[in-house]
Amino acid sequence: MFYRDERLALFIDGANLYAAGRALSFDIDYKLLRQEFARRGKLLRAYYYTALLETEEYSPVRPLVDWLQYNGFTMVTKPAREFTDAQGRRRVKGDMDIDLAVDAMETAAHVDHIVLFSGDGDFRPLVEALQRRGTRVSVCSTLRSQPPMIADELRRQADNFIELDELRDTIGRTPRDVDVRSAAANA
Repeated sequence: MFYRDERLALFIDGANLYAAGRALSFDIDYKLLRQEFARRGKLLRAYYYTALLETEEYSPVRPLVDWLQYNGFTMVTKPAREFTDAQGRRRVKGDMDIDLAVDAMETAAHVDHIVLFSGDGDFRPLVEALQRRGTRVSVCSTLRSQPPMIADELRRQADNFIELDELRDTIGRTPRDVDVRSAAANA
């Protein structure tokens, strides 16, 4: 799937990858993820997209965003919008699809291979457009959750599909590992 001399860029739909990892009962170790794909080719960029709820004093995703930014990831964030749905439930919306698509199209001229960490079927036209430019596209998500976290049309359009669960031993850690590490750090 990968060639050692090809130039790579990672595009991570943060909310989608988090949900896929959660569905498989493991957390992503982003340092290991970056190392794994740097080993597979010449990693030029690793983008991470997430929306931040700025109305709260503390955002639970803020420590991750800060860590990623200091550890070689290009962070793309924007404020999330908060609203109440028709049933009176509080909802948060922060769609980053357009931002990711624009950055991927601009980056395509500088890379040979893009790895998209998302299962969102809305990205199928993006994958097709990148391929027309001569860029190979791998999509990483999971079919092993119920329901599957990847749209069939996105999986079929991609040059390669990477099953996230098969990367578990390489880039994953169990949620318990996180609790043990934070307890040790606080001791």
